[in-house]
Amino acid sequence: MLKGLGNLGDMARMMKTAQEMQTKLADLQEALASRIVTGESGTGLVRVTATAKGELTGITIDPSIFVPSEKEVAEDLILAAIKDAQARAAEVSATEMARMSESLGLPAGMKLPF
Repeated sequence: MLKGLGNLGDMARMMKTAQEMQTKLADLQEALASRIVTGESGTGLVRVTATAKGELTGITIDPSIFVPSEKEVAEDLILAAIKDAQARAAEVSATEMARMSESLGLPAGMKLPF
C-alpha cells in the first residue's frame, strides 16, 4: 500500500486499526445499552431490570413484602436485587469486551476502553 515510505505504512495501518477498534467499541457500547439483564433477591420477590451498561430500567416487587413490621427486610431485598442486576450487567459487559478484544487480536485480559 505505502511501500517505500518506511514506518509511515505501519503508522497508516495502525491508525486504520485504531479507527476500526473505535467503531467496534462504539457498536458494542450501543449493543450493551440495549441488552437487558435481570437481578433478583428473595427467590424472586424483588426483581430489577437493567441494561448491560448498568442503567436500572425497572423494578418489580411482590406485594407480600410490604408488611410494615418487615420494612427493613423489604429494603434489604430491594438493595440486593439492584446489586444483583448491576453485577450481572458488569459480567455481560466484561464478557462482551473480552470477546471484542480477542477479535481484535489484543492480549487476553487487556481492558477496554483503554
